[in-house]
Amino acid sequence: MAAVASADISLFEDFRLDRRGGVLFRRDQQGVFVPLAVGRRALDILNVLVEQPGDLVSRDQIIEAVWPGRAVEDSNVNVQVATLRRILDRDREQGSCIQTVSGRGYRFVLPVGRWEDAAHTARHSIALPGGRPAPRLSIVVLPFTNLSGDRKQEYFADAVTDSLTTDLSRIQGSFVISCNTAFTYKGRRIGAKQIGAELGVRYVLEGSVQRSDKGVRVTAQLIDADTDSHVWAGRFEHDTGDLFALQEEITRQIAVTLQLELVGAEAARPTEHPEALDYILRGRAATMTPASRENRTDAISLFEQALALDPRSVAAQSYLATALSARILDHLSDTAAGDIERADGLAAQALAASPRSPLAHYAKGQVLRAQHRYAEAIVEYETAIAFDRNWVRAYALIAWCKLYTAPIEEAILLVEQAIRLSPRDPVIGIWYMLIGQAHLLQSRSDEAVFWLEKARSAIPAQPNVRALLACAYALRGQTEHAAVELAEARRLSLDGGYSSIARLKATGNYGLPSVRGLYEATYFNGLRKAGMPEE
Repeated sequence: MAAVASADISLFEDFRLDRRGGVLFRRDQQGVFVPLAVGRRALDILNVLVEQPGDLVSRDQIIEAVWPGRAVEDSNVNVQVATLRRILDRDREQGSCIQTVSGRGYRFVLPVGRWEDAAHTARHSIALPGGRPAPRLSIVVLPFTNLSGDRKQEYFADAVTDSLTTDLSRIQGSFVISCNTAFTYKGRRIGAKQIGAELGVRYVLEGSVQRSDKGVRVTAQLIDADTDSHVWAGRFEHDTGDLFALQEEITRQIAVTLQLELVGAEAARPTEHPEALDYILRGRAATMTPASRENRTDAISLFEQALALDPRSVAAQSYLATALSARILDHLSDTAAGDIERADGLAAQALAASPRSPLAHYAKGQVLRAQHRYAEAIVEYETAIAFDRNWVRAYALIAWCKLYTAPIEEAILLVEQAIRLSPRDPVIGIWYMLIGQAHLLQSRSDEAVFWLEKARSAIPAQPNVRALLACAYALRGQTEHAAVELAEARRLSLDGGYSSIARLKATGNYGLPSVRGLYEATYFNGLRKAGMPEE
């Protein structure tokens, strides 16, 4: 099909009228066009008026265009015009934009532009009419194409589109175009750059669904609407089973992957005058790199700058609290007492300001875990998941807490769920470590070594991994390997936590009495065999 014609999009003041899609948009304070609830008859009348700006349009012309061949009372026209005025004249200091010419008809008095004129002004970046840039993390999910060869399967492709739109809207700081608007592009061959310009978004997600007797294949690609270039593409395949569960699994995997890709893409965009969100995105990108002293410090510094620019930002408060807690948990802080005190205060501020924020609850969970209050941390992580089911790291960190509260076997299942949802997650090394630790505590040294070696490959600068691997090697009688790993744990740790058994016990909380017994039999026993002194 042909691309949308310029006449299909009309611009006036802070409004955009999409005639083909039958939607009226108003630009909000952030410069984003938001669809408005307007009845079909009122929109039809607006179409007639906007086609002839400044000209007198008679009542007869309106009735013939909107109610062709029907006898209609003038009061019907009056009601619809009144509806339009309530919407279009809101906050207007001067008279109505729809002028009444007594006894004759109406005149639309605002200047009207066509999208073609506005589109020519966009050169190097997508911008909304008025010169404002499209919002960060803004995206539209176009209707996925049904490649099954059976039109009856169209509903499944539409369901994937709808679920993805919902899941992506949960991403912190995102702006996602509604399904109702996105579906007006169904079956229309329009370039991503034009769609981005029309909707005021930076990214376009498109894809296809193919069902067969053997299974389902979903492909998706993320396009930068600014440059019309591909940011990411992926393919997801599953055997045929419960159709609803299958759809849920696929859309969640795509949503989790896209969150990582979007944050990375936005953080990499050059910005001459960074705002708080720029620093938050860069900080988030820094947290997605392997844990090290430098990476943790960089992330904290970036979140500090975001908070300095916007002291009331719940996101900045929450991310900074999380980063400070992570530095403690990784044994990479030489100011642990000050870090945890500040992180606790920041998380409290975020929760007070936004008690339904999954990010704020996640941050509180991180603080509680750093304080060894594992049962309380689980409650916060579960609350984060209740508000956002795709908060993948919360699943893994519940698993971490289960290693101290039991049952330990549940920890492996939770981490496996996180890996299934995000198999290429930047912190997957931590997840491997958790599985290895769970096997270690259950005296399965061979399995522990397998997973801890995978973790070491992914995050070689993480001291916890080295210490656990030293235990596992020692319990298998590989004392030389164990000594090397213990030495690395000591070198990488900034808090002296691996200097002695007594120091570890004094600075840690090893859970319930039954779990402490497991740590004594495996963890501390292995460290002793690796060469760690008692005092």
